[in-house]
Amino acid sequence: MPLAGCAGPLSSIDPAGRSAALVADLWWVMMAGAAVLFVATMAVVLVSVARPGIGAAVPWTVWLVGGGLVLPAAVLTPLLVYALWAGEQLLAHPGAATVVRIDVTARQWQWDVAYPGVEGEPVITTGVVHVPVDRPVDVHVTSADVIHSFWVPRLAGKIDAIPGHVNVVRLTATSAGTYRGQCAEFCGTGHAHMPFVVQAHPQESYADALRGAVRAAPAGTAPR
Repeated sequence: MPLAGCAGPLSSIDPAGRSAALVADLWWVMMAGAAVLFVATMAVVLVSVARPGIGAAVPWTVWLVGGGLVLPAAVLTPLLVYALWAGEQLLAHPGAATVVRIDVTARQWQWDVAYPGVEGEPVITTGVVHVPVDRPVDVHVTSADVIHSFWVPRLAGKIDAIPGHVNVVRLTATSAGTYRGQCAEFCGTGHAHMPFVVQAHPQESYADALRGAVRAAPAGTAPR
């Protein structure tokens, strides 16, 4: 199939969550706008080739105003409005009682994940993020050393992990499974050693998954 390459574990246009679906929709809307501009431009080129000199009969003000102002405004204004609306939907608005909080700390070259805990016992995992299905999860991301970037393409957009600062990205998995994530910011010689996974569990088994989670061995390290 022509679009077979659009799927895959790191494809942002093969969403498995609400936030990722908004990102994918924005991508397709931008693709449609680009297609409109491309078709309009190619139409002008073909007419110019088929009928040389036809452009000279059109006043320069028409080319300037029509091609430089009207056409871009007609295409880019709807894109801007849609992008602003989608961006607002992606924000982690406070106040939702059902939101799960997870704290993620990036470091060279691994991801440490802390959960509120089960039965009073804190839970920490390394390289694996456990989330419940169909519940919004606010991932509070920071860094212990340099700038990293937390990105699970099929579940949400990317967010930077900045030392001394906490950024929040909200994700919601719509089906159980394992989703690949990656550090999307070059963070040194061990950058390639910073993949991680998000495991989405049915809500009824999420607490059991946390009880069974143990701190995994640190991710592979690279020579400093």
